[in-house]
Amino acid sequence: MTNNVLNDATAQVKKLRRSRSDKMLAGVCGGAAKMIGVDAAILRIILVAATLLGFGTGAILYVAAWILMPEEEPAV
Repeated sequence: MTNNVLNDATAQVKKLRRSRSDKMLAGVCGGAAKMIGVDAAILRIILVAATLLGFGTGAILYVAAWILMPEEEPAV
């Protein structure tokens, strides 16, 4: 019984992955938007604002996420 509960809980966990389908550059915003359940355009606007108002901080965070986030598995 414990094993079934663990398998069910593991199946419901959302993982942060770069999107293969909803991407403009690397899929970072598309993957993050899919995980939190918002439109990717909203995250892109926030990222551009962070880049312009934060002296490039948004761009640095995007590049770091691009390097660190794995790409989602291809659909079979």
